[in-house]
Amino acid sequence: MNYSSAVLVMLIITLPSGAHRAAQAMPADDTPLSTSSTDASWWSRDDDKLRHIVDDGVASIVLSGYARHGRHTYTAERIRELNEKAWGLGYSKIVRTTSDNEESLYGLAISDSHYKPQLMAGYLHQWMQPLGHGYEAGVGLTGLLISRADYFSGKPFPCILPVVSAGTRKTKLMAAYVPRLSRSKGNGDVLLMFLRAELD
Repeated sequence: MNYSSAVLVMLIITLPSGAHRAAQAMPADDTPLSTSSTDASWWSRDDDKLRHIVDDGVASIVLSGYARHGRHTYTAERIRELNEKAWGLGYSKIVRTTSDNEESLYGLAISDSHYKPQLMAGYLHQWMQPLGHGYEAGVGLTGLLISRADYFSGKPFPCILPVVSAGTRKTKLMAAYVPRLSRSKGNGDVLLMFLRAELD
């Protein structure tokens, strides 16, 4: 299975359920939630939110190319063994909120630190700040499902990661950070960088 096919498979499998759960865990918009909301209204609102992104979102391509492993977490010898050229390809749909922040759904397949396929699909919310002259910066959180060979026998598992971005409305350099997953060195502390460009 090539990376493009893998991305489509992950989107089909995970977005109706996994991204929906991720969207529930992330800020859906810039309006505080009503304490009187019922489970049914939560489901209906989040379902409408996901449908809005899928139906009305701007299509974009995601290109991954670099994963930096923390130099204080990994030895120089270990870094030489790891793959930092995390080449990959993905697809995203993006909408802007009424407060001009950003929401998106995405699927992405990359070459992981051990040169094996890593599949990801999820929801991203970014709070955007204009920088002037057509540029903007963003900070946000993504809730996603990840599948990789060295965790849970390749079964998708949920994760929440911080994300930052900078660029224009149409093209951004973005980064997601995986914190150290334990006190022992050689686990986590990876900065994944990628480029996202709108297709419309």
